Amino acid sequence: MPAARQSIDIDVSPGKVMAVITDFAAYPRFVPEMLESNVLRREGPAWVVKFAVRVVRRIDYTLRLEQLSPTQLRWSLVEGTFRANNGGWDLAPLDGGARTHADYFIDLDVGMFVPGSVMKTLVEKSLPATLAAFKGEAERRG
Repeated sequence: MPAARQSIDIDVSPGKVMAVITDFAAYPRFVPEMLESNVLRREGPAWVVKFAVRVVRRIDYTLRLEQLSPTQLRWSLVEGTFRANNGGWDLAPLDGGARTHADYFIDLDVGMFVPGSVMKTLVEKSLPATLAAFKGEAERRG
């Protein structure tokens, strides 16, 4: 997957959005392709989390995710099916902090041949659906 970036505006504060982003154990309840999400350990402002997703087939991987600030989170691959999986979230307050502009970005190297049509679906459909899921969960918790 080439690097991809998506943005979405969310009708709650950046702090509430970050609370959803860092609630890794809850991902299977609201992220469409997420099968499992288990926090293996917490290291200060960082977590090591094992994920399982279904995108054509089951894919297991472990990420180290670090909250750099109240509005920034970054991750990198620890182990798994991928050759690389790096990305993050940048949150910016809107309307005096009542709302949030969220930027999500990912650079993923799946390490195997994936047809162009599948990659296009991932970038054009799955990524926006994932962001919509985070928006919906944050606003539901609001």
